[in-house]
Amino acid sequence: MPTNKSAWTLVVHGGARSIPRQDRARFAAGCAQAAKVGGDILAQGGSAIDAVEAAVRVLEDLPDFNAGTGSVRNAAGNVEMDAAVMDGHTLAIGGVGAIREVRHPVSVARAMLDETPILLVGEGARQFATHIGAEPADAGSIPSPGGCDTVGCIARDQAGHVAAAGSTGGLEGKMVGRVGDTPLPGCGLYADDSAGATALSGEGESIARGMLAAHILFALPGNGALAAAQMAITRLERTGGEAGAIVLDSDGGFGIAHNSAQFSVAVAADWLDAPRAGTHADDLREWYT
Repeated sequence: MPTNKSAWTLVVHGGARSIPRQDRARFAAGCAQAAKVGGDILAQGGSAIDAVEAAVRVLEDLPDFNAGTGSVRNAAGNVEMDAAVMDGHTLAIGGVGAIREVRHPVSVARAMLDETPILLVGEGARQFATHIGAEPADAGSIPSPGGCDTVGCIARDQAGHVAAAGSTGGLEGKMVGRVGDTPLPGCGLYADDSAGATALSGEGESIARGMLAAHILFALPGNGALAAAQMAITRLERTGGEAGAIVLDSDGGFGIAHNSAQFSVAVAADWLDAPRAGTHADDLREWYT
């Protein structure tokens, strides 16, 4: 476990969902791949922001995950994606909702950190992506097997700064223009150097109604990462729904909780020789705070 404030930690998730037994090793491997890419950035002294963006980009390129390349289709048969990035040092937030025709929505959201608006949706988000020269989507993209999952990443860098990122194709068959919890700060993610960071996956409307990310950040200082994650999932009992949460405290300790059958996750840290990954919180319990 981390023992000082120079420690770096990164946690990535590939979504709260049911994963057939024969596919679980592949989902865990995808998360491990993303964690290694982000972890390598942190190990070399890079920023938490760079690390979470890079890790999520990996998952956006893997068709198993409901983000980027593997995003599900809406009711009209089109792909509309949501993504967000938050900087825990400055509290800057960048988000896009119902964005189309881009390969990496998380990078468009990252570019929004320098803009005045916090969130752009639909045609406005697409025009911004064009303006910054965002890479277009591959016309041959493979739809995700379905579900309501999201991919996400949280990190603490060697300078003690935290960041969070998330990306999703949303719900399969959703209404055109629907935006879920992922780009809403305090709902699908949040990051604040003074407390920590979190990213969630699951049924967006339930997560948003419960403002789960905000409750996690409020709970972190007095309870720790694991308890804060568990408290958020317990809060879902009021609204119903399925979700998973990854949580990082300000010292680099982490916790994972979910009420879904599986939750693909991975962790990389300066105190591990290689990323650890699994498809259930229990698979990583040995390394919890």
